[in-house]
Amino acid sequence: MHIEHLSKCLVYAKILLKDGAAKVTCMAWSQNNAKFAVCTVDRVVLLYDEHGERRDKFSTKPADMKYGRKSYMVKGMAFSPDSTKIAIGQTDNIIYVYKIGEDWGDKKVICNKFIQTSAVTSLQWPAEHIIVFGLAEGKVRLANTKTNKSSTIYGTDSYVVSLTTNSSGKGILSGHADGTIVRYFFDDEGSGESQGKLVNHPCPPYALAWATNSIVAAGCDRRIVAYGKEGHVLQTFDYSRDPQEREFTTAAASPGGQSVVLGSYDRLRVLNWSPRRSIWEEAKPKEIANLYTVTALAWKRDGSRLCAGTLCGGVEQFDCCLRRSIYKNKFELTYVGPSQVIVKNLSSGTRVVLKSHYGYEVEEVKILGKERYLVAHTSDTLLLGDLNTNRLSEVAWQGSGGNEKYFFENENVCMIFNAGELTLVEYGSNDTLGSVRTEFMNPHLISVRINERRQRGMEDNKKLAYLVDIKTIAIVDLTGGYNIGTISHESRVDWLELNETGHKLLFRDRKLRLHLYDIESCSKTMILNFCSYVQWVPGSDVLVAQNRNSLCVWYNIEAPERVTTSSIRGDVVGLERGGGKTEVMVTEGVTAVAYTLDEGLIEFGTAIDDGNYTRATAFLETLEMTPETEAMWKTLSKLALEARQLHIAERCFSALGHVAKARFLHETNEIADQVSREYGGEGTDFYQVRARLAMLEKNYKLAEMIFLEQNAVEEAMDMYQELHRWDECIAVAQAKGHPALEKLRRSYYQWLMDTQQEERAGELQESQGDGLAAISLYLKAGLPAKAARLVLAREELLANTELVENITAALIKGELYERAGDLFEKIRNPERALECYCKGSAFMKAVELARLAFPVEVVRLEEAWGDHLVQQKQLDAAINHYIEASSARCSIKAIEAALGARQWKKAIYILDLQDRNTASKYYPRVAQHYASLQEYEIAEELYIKGDRTKDAIDMYTRAGRWEQAHKLAMKCMRPEDVSVLYITQAQEMEKQGKYREAERLYVTVEEPDLAITMFKKHKLYDDMIRLVGKHHPDLLSDTHLHLGKELEAEGRLQEAEYHYLEAQEWKATVNMYRSNGLWEEAYRVAKAHGGANAHKHVAYLWAKSLGGESAVRLLTKLGLLEAAVDHAADNCSFEFAFELSRLALKHKTPEIHLRYAMYLEDEGKFEEAEAEFIRAGKPKEAVLMGMEGLVDQARQWEQAGEYSRAVDCYLKVRDSGSSSLVEKCWMKAAELAIKFLPPQRSLEVVRVVGPQLIGIGKHSAAAELYLNLDLVKEAIDAFIEGEEWNKAKRVAKELDPRYEDYVDQHYKEFLKNKGKVDSLVGVDVVAALDLYVEQGQWDKCIETATKQNYQILHKYVALYATHLIREGAYSQALALYVQHGAPANPQNFNIYKRIFTDMVSSPGTNSAEAYHNWADLRDVLFNLCENLVKSSEANSPAHEEFETMLLIAHYYATRSAAQSVKQLETVAARLSVSLLRHTQLLPADKAFYEAGLAAKAVGWENMAFIFLNRFLDLTDAIEEGTLDALDHSDFQDTDIPFEVPLPAKQHVPEAQREEVRDWVLTVSMDQRLEQVLPRDERGVYEASLVAASTGVQALPCLITGYPILRNKIEFKRPGKAANKDNWNKFLMAIKTSHSPVCQDVLKFISQWCGGLPSTSFSFQ
Repeated sequence: MHIEHLSKCLVYAKILLKDGAAKVTCMAWSQNNAKFAVCTVDRVVLLYDEHGERRDKFSTKPADMKYGRKSYMVKGMAFSPDSTKIAIGQTDNIIYVYKIGEDWGDKKVICNKFIQTSAVTSLQWPAEHIIVFGLAEGKVRLANTKTNKSSTIYGTDSYVVSLTTNSSGKGILSGHADGTIVRYFFDDEGSGESQGKLVNHPCPPYALAWATNSIVAAGCDRRIVAYGKEGHVLQTFDYSRDPQEREFTTAAASPGGQSVVLGSYDRLRVLNWSPRRSIWEEAKPKEIANLYTVTALAWKRDGSRLCAGTLCGGVEQFDCCLRRSIYKNKFELTYVGPSQVIVKNLSSGTRVVLKSHYGYEVEEVKILGKERYLVAHTSDTLLLGDLNTNRLSEVAWQGSGGNEKYFFENENVCMIFNAGELTLVEYGSNDTLGSVRTEFMNPHLISVRINERRQRGMEDNKKLAYLVDIKTIAIVDLTGGYNIGTISHESRVDWLELNETGHKLLFRDRKLRLHLYDIESCSKTMILNFCSYVQWVPGSDVLVAQNRNSLCVWYNIEAPERVTTSSIRGDVVGLERGGGKTEVMVTEGVTAVAYTLDEGLIEFGTAIDDGNYTRATAFLETLEMTPETEAMWKTLSKLALEARQLHIAERCFSALGHVAKARFLHETNEIADQVSREYGGEGTDFYQVRARLAMLEKNYKLAEMIFLEQNAVEEAMDMYQELHRWDECIAVAQAKGHPALEKLRRSYYQWLMDTQQEERAGELQESQGDGLAAISLYLKAGLPAKAARLVLAREELLANTELVENITAALIKGELYERAGDLFEKIRNPERALECYCKGSAFMKAVELARLAFPVEVVRLEEAWGDHLVQQKQLDAAINHYIEASSARCSIKAIEAALGARQWKKAIYILDLQDRNTASKYYPRVAQHYASLQEYEIAEELYIKGDRTKDAIDMYTRAGRWEQAHKLAMKCMRPEDVSVLYITQAQEMEKQGKYREAERLYVTVEEPDLAITMFKKHKLYDDMIRLVGKHHPDLLSDTHLHLGKELEAEGRLQEAEYHYLEAQEWKATVNMYRSNGLWEEAYRVAKAHGGANAHKHVAYLWAKSLGGESAVRLLTKLGLLEAAVDHAADNCSFEFAFELSRLALKHKTPEIHLRYAMYLEDEGKFEEAEAEFIRAGKPKEAVLMGMEGLVDQARQWEQAGEYSRAVDCYLKVRDSGSSSLVEKCWMKAAELAIKFLPPQRSLEVVRVVGPQLIGIGKHSAAAELYLNLDLVKEAIDAFIEGEEWNKAKRVAKELDPRYEDYVDQHYKEFLKNKGKVDSLVGVDVVAALDLYVEQGQWDKCIETATKQNYQILHKYVALYATHLIREGAYSQALALYVQHGAPANPQNFNIYKRIFTDMVSSPGTNSAEAYHNWADLRDVLFNLCENLVKSSEANSPAHEEFETMLLIAHYYATRSAAQSVKQLETVAARLSVSLLRHTQLLPADKAFYEAGLAAKAVGWENMAFIFLNRFLDLTDAIEEGTLDALDHSDFQDTDIPFEVPLPAKQHVPEAQREEVRDWVLTVSMDQRLEQVLPRDERGVYEASLVAASTGVQALPCLITGYPILRNKIEFKRPGKAANKDNWNKFLMAIKTSHSPVCQDVLKFISQWCGGLPSTSFSFQ
């Protein structure tokens, strides 16, 4: 953290004590960062705004006025968390809490006071209503501003010297005078850290701070100690040996806990926590002269400002930030700590503090979503914020490479998409609201509702709807984290939105159908087609949508079928709600039209949602009754009843015309109102009211329970009687033992009789045991069945014959035969019973009765039962009864029933039991069923059983199952009949065009040829070929060829081509196309199928057929012109070849003539051939024809033994293009001459043949000839000319060593001419090096030279250095001499001087970074001077000049080294000044400029002024081109030379020259400086080596270059010395800084001066 001094916000306060200090005793920043309070020893609280301007003040008051206003000091002060109060802790044993209000100038009043038993020494206000303070007696106590009471948290026996809290305010830390530090937690936030005594600090910890990762304490021992979370020492910063440091008086931790500032005397020390290293790092301390002791520190809550109060009453304000940046020119981002950023809106001035609660470092901050929302990352969390509402969130977040996508459409929640996951974060919450998997990132496919309209009885209402896949919507309750609905839709969803209360979901699919989903009932309703726009009206559940040219509005979404529509002529573009009206904006052409909605209806919905039913009623009363209004009255009535707002419910039912309900509620309200008047409270809780409401809902059991709970039995009975629910009434009376029970029963019976309810009366009599009366009533009511049931149940009634006859007569009359049969059977009359059962179709009872009483009748009854069931269409049930009847007739009926019932298996079972004649006609019907099911095997078996084999074969044939059909046919028919059948069938199929079916039939009976013939007949050649390939593969090729010819004859050339090619007869195809004049097709086929050259031949024939220009154009187009010419020549068509070459390829004409000549020669037509050779421009070939004659002649002479003549003949053969023939002839001549002719003649022949062989490149052959006759030099020359160097060397070495040098010399020349340097190195190094230089291969040159002797190396080093200097690369030239040393060669002196001059003139060398360049120059010059001492140039002027250059280079190197160490800046300045005495070798303007700046930097302003003034004079002189105008008066009696070379150019840029000019002008106007160089005890300019008065010359100091006047340290080398003070200062700097460059300077001095004067220093 950097702290930058801003301003003093409190000018030194008025000193009230005459001799004392106006000490600032305490300070505090408000929590909202808007107010800053300061209190000094005058006990007045001064209030400032955040910019440091004083806005208010008030005086504190003593605990008791009798002790006077000055009887106390304010020791502690803190703002309340809401920033409206200030707590003041005083030494007169009291704490006052002042209410200061929210605005400046508000009246200040004391709202709490807490009297204590000793002085308050420190005070904090960490949380609402809780003030924590320390006392002089050692207690730490808590004051509660709500209860106005204080209590002790913990007590010690030692004075509380300091008190602080952690960054969250949940823990406190107190420091005591005995060094104890105690920790206490209100809430340890899950950290598990211990409480109680934590540390025993070595001194009272007046400076105590609780940072995020440790506790920092300091005091009068001038040590800062950082303690860990459990009190162990982490780090110690010890300043006890620093004489500048005093005791630490106060400390403060930054709000983020990442930095701690400690105050002492004139100084603030800053510690910053390094998360990476997990230690405290000390920043540069802030030192302010005359600040005196810091007595108080206060850090602004947002971390951006730190205020320090001092002993003298000053308050210094510091800006605290790591860095600042401007975001899009609209926001300022101030990083006040690694984990804290202040975001300021530059236009409005509003600020938001973005902070990581976990202390993580905040990375890049972005402002997104129309510049309203903050997004920032840390290593482990994500920070989000809403700038408008100042709601900030920090949630755990693992980095994903920045791939997150953020959506800010919802003001309450941020939607984050990452890797297929949607995460929701509610602004202001530090936990993620929810996370779901979805691939749909469009905000229109996600809807989130967060407490948007508060509902009665619902605390948290947070819902999310999103797409699981393109057709599935999921709805999630975010509060509970569970799924509350899933909608699977048949079409793709393209829009969805929840209503504000999250109870309804709207969604639209791709077919533009709008659906409404009720989440509670899980019901989905389609409410609109062709929906192009849809939106909920804000603040209500009213829905607006567009369907083509209709605007649709649902004012009551609970009744989606009721919609208000109006016509519009454009497209809806939006909704606007405000100013008491809601408008739908529609664009009609280029204009926008507003359609106003019925705000009243919208208002009703909102009132209902808000639970304000009175407002809803008042609104509805203003409306006329329409279907919409009626629906709203119903909704309101239902809700009012649920809320027990009965007067409103009564009004609703009145409006709806429900008179009974309205009257009932009116009576109920009267009861409730009377109870309320008599007893007070809610009348609706009275039991009668509750019971009546239950009755209204038809919940009579609940009403009964309510009455009986109050023992109101009569009222319960009255309720049931009024409702004519006598049974329940009697049950209540019976349960409660009511005395009027019998009376009730009588009344009930009489009422039943009066109302002619004989059945109910009968049941009543039956329940009371009076059977006869009950039967009489049942019969009277026309219910004989009930009477019969009662008689059957009671034996005594059966004995009454008359009664039974009456009942049976009534039953028969009422056609209740089965019940009559039961009664007859009961009175043992089976005949009548059986008769009644049969009449009533009660066959089960009839059969059971017949088995007992009439067994003969059972079979008849079973058949009748079956017939009855068939009539009833119960065929399944009838089958078994027919089987039971077991007669032939019944068997047939059973079969028919089974077939009718489609009980096929049962039918087969029955058929299998029948005789063949009966069954055969039914089997085919069953077989047809199984055939339709494709169960062919079962069907076949059934057909065969039914003697219908032909049908089975037809079945298989229809099904295309030819094999099974054939197999079956073969079993049942003769083979020839089968063949005839199949062939006939196949011919029939053929006629119908069913060729495939016909084919299968032919093949089945093994007649594939008939199928082939069929396909050929119908010209279905593909099928024909398929069958030939399958059945006659040997005839396939012939078939293709035959078809090809047939198709060619028919003119179907394309199809013919296919068959020819399939028969692999491409030539036939080509000929076909040729004969038809289709050359292009012929060419295509030949190219595709005819091998490499076939297409060329076709092209040639095509061209030949065209002839002339057409042939040329064709062949050019095909790119075959030259090939065609060659082809014509190859085929001896020379006329066509000549024609083509004449028209297009004139350059080919000689070649054709040549080939024609050769053809003629072969034909023996030599004269014509010679003429053609000449036309071909090949006279040699003509000659060659003569040569061949010579060769023949020579062979004849050789065979005849005439060797001399043969040799002459061979020698006459001349090179005419056939070098092999010529070589053979000449070699033969030489061979014959050596073998058979005299030596002299053979020598002549060889001397003739040798050069001729060399002429045709046969060097080895020539050399061998020469060696045969011992002509060594001639052989060597032949090898040299053929570049066969090894052979040449071997011949010279073995046969005549004199020629070895001769060969070497020629080899060197050869290598040089060819530029083969690498090979030349091995032969002649110097020549190779020179060649490297010529080629510019300097690195190779130097590398090669390094391997040679010293003189050769340095010759080429000097050449390379000269080249580099010319290129301006002096540093590379210097590096050469650093690497290879600097020999004392006079010819190199100019190179060394030029390197020196370029180096001292180059820019950018006046810096610590330039050390290594200066050290290289210094080392090279030192090496040169050492070499000069040993050479003949020792003590020459050149030697002295180089010694001076060495001294200058040493000064420059030492200066660069000193510039790298802060405490050696005066040494660097002195070296710059000392260099001025050498301006005869340095650019004077540069030297004076550097000396002036160095003097200015260390505060030598006189010297700086004179040097920079001289510099300006020199720049003017350079511009003018002369030094004549220079004034030397300032440098009289100094060793700074007047006569110096005029620099050729300006060495300092124009901008720097102007800066110097301005400074010199300012200083000269100031007139506070004397224009005199400083003098020493000699009365001479302090840097001058020569005393002008005595002429005595002092030695220069090796460290500074200044003259050594005393305290001299001498070195072994004469003339080398140093000033002791400077020397020790240099050594001390090395020890403290461990600077490697300073150590290198010392090392050089040791080499240069013959060792160091003391051995106390060693090189590291």
